[in-house]
Amino acid sequence: MNNAVNNGDDGIWSGTWVAERLGVELVGDDTLTGLLGLALRRNPKRAHLLVSNVLGKHVPQSPSVVHGHGFALGRRVRELLGAEEAAEAVVLGYAETATGLGHSVADGLGTAPYLHSTRRPVAGVAQAGGFEESHSHATSHLLLPEDPALLVGDGPLVLVDDEFSTGNTVLNTIRALHERYPRRRYVVVALVDMRSAADAGRLDDFAREIGARVDLITAASGTVRLPEGVLEKGQELVARYEAQFPAALGDVAADARFDASGARGTARQAPHDPHPEADRTGQTRPPGHISRVDLVWPRGLPDGGRHGFTPKHRARLEAALPAMTARLAEAIPDGVERVLVLGFEELMYAPLRLARELEQVVAAEVRYSTTTRSPVLAVDDPGYAIRSRIVFPAHDAPADGPGERYAYNVAGGGFDAVVAVVDSVADTRELHAPDGLLSQLAAHTPHVVLAVVPSYVPEPLYAAALSEERPAMLPEPLRGPAFSSYPPEEVGWLLQDLSDVTLEAPTEEREEAIQSGGAHYAESLPVEYQPSEQYQELFHAALETSAARIAQAVGVVTETVIAERSPRPVLVSLARAGTPVGVLMRRWAQFRHGLDLPHYAVSIVRGRGIDANALRWLAAHHDPRDVVFVDGWTGKGAITRELAAAIEEFEAGGGAAGFDAEIAVLADPGSCVRTYGTRDDFLIPSACLNSTVSGLISRTVLRADLVGPNDFHGAKFYRELAGTDVSVAFLDAVAARFPEVADAVGGAVKELLASDRTPSWEGWRAVERISEEYGIHDVNLVKPGVGETTRVLLRRVPWKILARAGAGADLDHVRLLAGQRGVPVEEVGDLPYTCVGLIHPQFTRGATGADGKAVTV
Repeated sequence: MNNAVNNGDDGIWSGTWVAERLGVELVGDDTLTGLLGLALRRNPKRAHLLVSNVLGKHVPQSPSVVHGHGFALGRRVRELLGAEEAAEAVVLGYAETATGLGHSVADGLGTAPYLHSTRRPVAGVAQAGGFEESHSHATSHLLLPEDPALLVGDGPLVLVDDEFSTGNTVLNTIRALHERYPRRRYVVVALVDMRSAADAGRLDDFAREIGARVDLITAASGTVRLPEGVLEKGQELVARYEAQFPAALGDVAADARFDASGARGTARQAPHDPHPEADRTGQTRPPGHISRVDLVWPRGLPDGGRHGFTPKHRARLEAALPAMTARLAEAIPDGVERVLVLGFEELMYAPLRLARELEQVVAAEVRYSTTTRSPVLAVDDPGYAIRSRIVFPAHDAPADGPGERYAYNVAGGGFDAVVAVVDSVADTRELHAPDGLLSQLAAHTPHVVLAVVPSYVPEPLYAAALSEERPAMLPEPLRGPAFSSYPPEEVGWLLQDLSDVTLEAPTEEREEAIQSGGAHYAESLPVEYQPSEQYQELFHAALETSAARIAQAVGVVTETVIAERSPRPVLVSLARAGTPVGVLMRRWAQFRHGLDLPHYAVSIVRGRGIDANALRWLAAHHDPRDVVFVDGWTGKGAITRELAAAIEEFEAGGGAAGFDAEIAVLADPGSCVRTYGTRDDFLIPSACLNSTVSGLISRTVLRADLVGPNDFHGAKFYRELAGTDVSVAFLDAVAARFPEVADAVGGAVKELLASDRTPSWEGWRAVERISEEYGIHDVNLVKPGVGETTRVLLRRVPWKILARAGAGADLDHVRLLAGQRGVPVEEVGDLPYTCVGLIHPQFTRGATGADGKAVTV
């Protein structure tokens, strides 16, 4: 048996068996018979069942085919509506069969929020509507959107079902919704239009009745011709087979498959039978191994459309899918050739998307289908759509009480592994029981992998669902052009905008307050240095000579992160020096791997730690294990230590676990980290300037009267400096060198990954030595490295600059700034850094240097 063949074995149409015995005739073109087969079911209202080959419910199918059919229908809806109306559309899918199809249609529309009806009541969620499905075995549909306004509005409502037969379900839905939420236009979407001639005109009549336009889009159309008395004949046929092979709850043997003559096929193992299943050769094999994989589903991301699924949710899912799929692929044993991803009743879309991603990354053939409530007769005949049936107890505490559930065309399907995907509500004792779904699957495949998606709890219920009070909701990241000159996709700033607050103070006043203990450096901002024309020329010259060197370092650190930390990392740069590096790493991942990595900027303050609210936001939107903190360079390693202590404190205080405190940097001259682009101390031109090379963003601010307990740290956006902004020009100049350094990066990474990169903290020891030799006795006033020395000259009141003897062009800008400020530059022979900036601890007001500004005496 081969369940993957749409029309049965040897090209036989999978509706032949029913057609021959009941005289049912499916009239349509080849497209229709390719999409549909026929089966019989236990249902007093309709004996026959149209079985879709591309829906992913009863027949295992390629996930790309399943998603592709829905997506294509969504594209057709978008073309029908036009861009303006499509942007206002809402998509509604039908439970349980069309929940995944409807979601795929919403994907095709691109910007539409999605909601599907449900048969699972959720305590505390107000019902926004409901309707009846007259021919179904489970008739009541509930609409439970988290946002009550989701169905309010005049934009088109797109209703999606697997088949459009009598039109009763759709008319019931529209009539019920139109009374509460009237609108001008509806679009009905189905895989197949199977209306009879008598029903064909009802839709137009109904549209005139309610005064709205109703369009219909389908992939194929035809009719089912039913002979007189077919319902009774079908019921008798089903009863005869089930009487011959009586079903007991959970007894797989009772689901017996039948050959074409009605003789019993291969026996199935009953749950109470201690012996392994007998295969067709009479040989036995032990039950399959059952394991579990943690997908690390993004916190707060809905598991489907039961309560609504917005375009923002879609973007979060797209970003998280590669990492989740990688974990899933790791859980599938080597050598597996055929894999089934099995969804769960209404939970169709999340398993479908996982299956579709898995199909792209594993060598095995991947198929997708889901379990169902619908009882269907199984007959092992190539001319019948349902070849085998597994029966198991309901395991999600359904409102209608315990009962049977089914998985079709899984037994005998030749699957080496089955990945069962359920939501957490369904991860119950019944699921794991001896007669439960997992054990039943293990009777038919060597490997069963369970993946559990957290059942989404709507926002109004969070407070009741959590044992402690829910923290205040944090805002979404700030993005350009409203905040920063970077394009919005390059970085999201987990900061609050303090642009309208006066925070700047003269450099000498800030230095006195900081050293006297009267204020923390993060409570104010230095006046932004305005570079002279000469200094700007120096910046551009330095960029021209060092762009390729920086590009190679960017490539090395990014490839190291992807190889060792996460295949799809979430880049979190330490604002603001780390932010240009984070953007460049994101650009390298796009250039080399086609990855669209998330990138955020957060605040970390020496002595105060990292912004805990930013960590909470990241944990709510991403797997902390994928987060990689990024900075420009290391000096003595103070921020490295600060971050490690802050992460430890965050977790000890009940924050999400899993953040890796090691920073990835472009340059690690202090030998403080394992993940770096280079350990050379060279000029990184972004260190030459302040906000004008960092998206026009100030350094971050943490002051109690401005930053509350539920606020992000603050920063300013210097819009007025746009005329001298080189932020994007800097990025473009470096990224332009990516192609020419690509080969060198590959070799460097290979060598780096094989080397011992254990931090030696050489820089820290050098700083301690310099602090004592120069009588400073405070390592915080020793700023090693080109980048930190530049910061001293731009922001602080420097005492002197130590320069390694023989240092060349890397120090041109340092010498220029030092000359402008009257600061002596002292050449030193034994210096592990290219230069070191010193701030004297005995700062006094009144003394001035050559530039007329206060200096240390």
